Amino acid sequence: MPQIKKVLIANRGEIALRIIRACRDMGIRTVAVYSTVDRSAMHVQLADESVCIGPGPARESYLNESAILTAALLTNADAIHPGYGFLSERADFAHKVEQHGMIWVGPSPDMITKMGDKVNAKKTAIECGLPVVPGSDGAVETLEHALECAEKIGYPVMLKAAAGGGGRGMRPVNTPDEMAEAYQITKNEAASAFGDDTLYMEKLLTHPRHIEFQVLGDKHGNVVIFGERDCSLQRRNQKVMEECPAAILTRKQRDDMIEICKSAAKKMGYTNAGTFEFMFQDGKFYFLEMNTRLQVEHPVTEMVYGVDLVREQIRVAAGEKLGYTQSNVIPNGHAIEFRINAEDPETFIPNPGRITLYAPSGGMGVRVDSAVYTGYTIPPTYDSMIAKLIVHAQNRPACIMRATRALDEFVIDGVKTTIPLQRKLLKNRDVKQLNFDNKWLENFLKKDE
Repeated sequence: MPQIKKVLIANRGEIALRIIRACRDMGIRTVAVYSTVDRSAMHVQLADESVCIGPGPARESYLNESAILTAALLTNADAIHPGYGFLSERADFAHKVEQHGMIWVGPSPDMITKMGDKVNAKKTAIECGLPVVPGSDGAVETLEHALECAEKIGYPVMLKAAAGGGGRGMRPVNTPDEMAEAYQITKNEAASAFGDDTLYMEKLLTHPRHIEFQVLGDKHGNVVIFGERDCSLQRRNQKVMEECPAAILTRKQRDDMIEICKSAAKKMGYTNAGTFEFMFQDGKFYFLEMNTRLQVEHPVTEMVYGVDLVREQIRVAAGEKLGYTQSNVIPNGHAIEFRINAEDPETFIPNPGRITLYAPSGGMGVRVDSAVYTGYTIPPTYDSMIAKLIVHAQNRPACIMRATRALDEFVIDGVKTTIPLQRKLLKNRDVKQLNFDNKWLENFLKKDE
């Protein structure tokens, strides 16, 4: 069994710091990589070693496969952890890591390839017994084919890019008259954003919730499912607030889906961390996609289940067995995560700049994952998320009370943040009473305009 003594982290910001901390808890040395604009970043300061891999633009640094591989070889790293985003779901990069004799801390390159393409992922989901949204049988290759599929499925439908992600490459079509324009626009957008204009089609669910199940599998055929997260509060398909468990589910719905997901993951031979994402409407689940990586919202699962998912990723990558079975994976309480972005809370325009005061909240049941500090300058080069506030309590009402207190305590001066929006959400009756779906937040924000 290979032993991991040093991990290179192919990422930046809070997730890079999160991985460094897990490695230190395990006695594993770390290597940070950074761009020239990240010289003063926290992950660079706290890693055991650091290597500059290029200038600010991500394509020249954090997406520069050759530079990252060279840094790993020069520092004699045993493994590479990609975090999320950047190269985390690049099967070719994962394969190169393994070709160079290092361990990839994530699912196999073959699994990333299989589940990364939305058309193939849906076929695999069907083969493995996961419930799916009615849709096209594979790619929609022409406008005529699109019209035929929509007629069979029933309007409204959604055109989607097979290689899509991050909310891009998706367009609703409500009537046959809208199809020609929507088909061409979506095809062009897919080609531009992903280098692949392949489209597929699904029935458009009009009031779904977004619920996902955390998967963890080892190389010995063992799989556990860590319950579910409700990620329905979204703006433009970007999650704003996530909860674990999904309080809207009945005990039977939860237990049934855990068994279905566990069976599917075992049939796939899935290893390491991943997430089955579903749309949930009228008491039914529909497979959306699978993320073959760690999720931004993984801390809510950690808080409820008392597990360090990054530590487990590293253990599994090294060939160790999971230390537990489904029967002793027991949830405790409720957790909510708030993504705090350096953005105007009303217009959502990014607001990079120098943080003049950073005073995160604390106390019982409060966790903050962040890599910023007083005096840190947020660059305009990358994603605007600067912190994640995670709150845990005995139940959902108590968690909302504690989260309200924690958000009121959280101080970030010098830049605008989305904290005022998060405070407003917790006071809203619909949020408190679970009366929302994937489109609720966008409608809520329109009322405020």
